[in-house]
Amino acid sequence: MTILTGLLEQARSPFVAVLGGAKVSDKLGVLDSLCGRVDTLLIGGAMCFTFLAAAGHDIGSSLLEPDQVAACARLLEAGPRILLPVDLVALSQCGASGADGMSGGEVREFGADIPAGWAGFDIGARTVAAFAEVIGRAGTVFWNGPMGKFEDRRFSAGTRAIARAISSSPAFTVVGDGESAAALASFGLAGAVDHVSTGGGASLEFLESGDLPGLAALRGAARRCAL
Repeated sequence: MTILTGLLEQARSPFVAVLGGAKVSDKLGVLDSLCGRVDTLLIGGAMCFTFLAAAGHDIGSSLLEPDQVAACARLLEAGPRILLPVDLVALSQCGASGADGMSGGEVREFGADIPAGWAGFDIGARTVAAFAEVIGRAGTVFWNGPMGKFEDRRFSAGTRAIARAISSSPAFTVVGDGESAAALASFGLAGAVDHVSTGGGASLEFLESGDLPGLAALRGAARRCAL
């Protein structure tokens, strides 16, 4: 966890965190922690829709955590510079078929508002450009969570572009979860960042609290042995 300790204590400014994945509720603690440490927070993935709803945007049939809207509104009001997507790639829900409900339907790009009957699954080109510009000026970048459903080729462009921006950034770059690591590998960029931690949950817990129960137990055992 030495690398993550450095993120907490010695991150080179500007410190940029890129957070994606599905649920705000899974990352609320680390969002609170990072808001007190980073210069800019870039939000993508399905979790962006709860933030967009909190900002007053229409999100159509996109994933929403209603019980987290107030928390997102609080972060947007009191947090650091938080950038949300300005355009999104969405799938029409009418005519979708298949076991995952995503085999059919029409794919279309919208702005920050998605109409009824559509669900967002990736960030759009203008968002990629805005995020990449911030990443390119960063001194430290922490990435946790893909920008969309990258396993589906129709929704992989956003995650691929952000992975490339991070891998080519002059910043010290840390990837902190298995999904993002898998995305890097699928795009041929696995060795292009400074550090990869596949223990996503442990990484987030460490960034949230500054420690882990297992590490604390080991330190306690070492002290007892020394006595």
